[in-house]
Amino acid sequence: MLNTMRMGEWFQIVVPLEWNGKTIEEIFRNVWEAPKKLTHTFRMEDKVKINGERANWTTPLIKGSKLQLKLFEDESIEILPIFIDIDILFEDEHVLVINKPPFMNSHPNNPLTDQDTLVNAVQFYLQAKGENRNIRQVHRLDRDTSGAILLAKHSLAGAILDQMLFKRNIKRTYIALVHGVVKQKRGSINEPIGRDRHHATKRRISPTGQSALTHYTVVKVDKEKQLSYIKCWLNTGRTHQIRVHLSYLGHPLVGDTLYGGKPIVNRQALHAAKIEFIHPFTQEKIVCHAPFVDRPVIFKNIDILSL
Repeated sequence: MLNTMRMGEWFQIVVPLEWNGKTIEEIFRNVWEAPKKLTHTFRMEDKVKINGERANWTTPLIKGSKLQLKLFEDESIEILPIFIDIDILFEDEHVLVINKPPFMNSHPNNPLTDQDTLVNAVQFYLQAKGENRNIRQVHRLDRDTSGAILLAKHSLAGAILDQMLFKRNIKRTYIALVHGVVKQKRGSINEPIGRDRHHATKRRISPTGQSALTHYTVVKVDKEKQLSYIKCWLNTGRTHQIRVHLSYLGHPLVGDTLYGGKPIVNRQALHAAKIEFIHPFTQEKIVCHAPFVDRPVIFKNIDILSL
């Protein structure tokens, strides 16, 4: 874990041994893999200091030196803040993990008409705390899917987390309730997913689609009701991936009428139960479990901490 401290608009990192001899340019490019445009902004606007002095981006860093980054400036808010109560699983100066309820969009599809989304709610929460910065969504969940969702509080955190997600260094674990008794207790579904030409929002297994890999383990089976509780985790993040893959397996999600599920509950029975990642600035391992919020209960007698 790195030695870090916030100082007003600035964030300080004490240079660790593994950064000794690297330049600031190398930290941005190779350690954080920040986009060139964002890196250029930090350089041109003097948003990096060493020991309180303007930084030379090509001078090797020395262990124990104080690297300071201007991360916490006020921004012009782009999303309308709307008060909606939110369930925070983890928060610091850089990131937020929220337990998204079902029946809520992750972000506005139309900023003028779609204003009761999670991003609107988080924007209100930040401004109420005096943090006038635009929230950055790292990944999304379908409207009817509940559970842990990760957001970034500033542009550099967002860029680093985007890269981590792309490189599959953020692990998301889901719990799903599906129709039928799944006989194979663990397995993987490796089938490409593309758009359905006959339905605007639907996806399907398609040889010309994007590669998609879902791993699963059966957690519990209800033979009387012919239902299975399945833990899933993804190597890719395609739209509707778990829904499409489990339907392809012959076990559609309960409540997911778009992909063959029966409406015996009031939504698709999918919950993002856990998210794990290494913090982009402190190197601390963050693990968040998202409690179930459905009433009546969908995922019965499932210990969220065991997933």
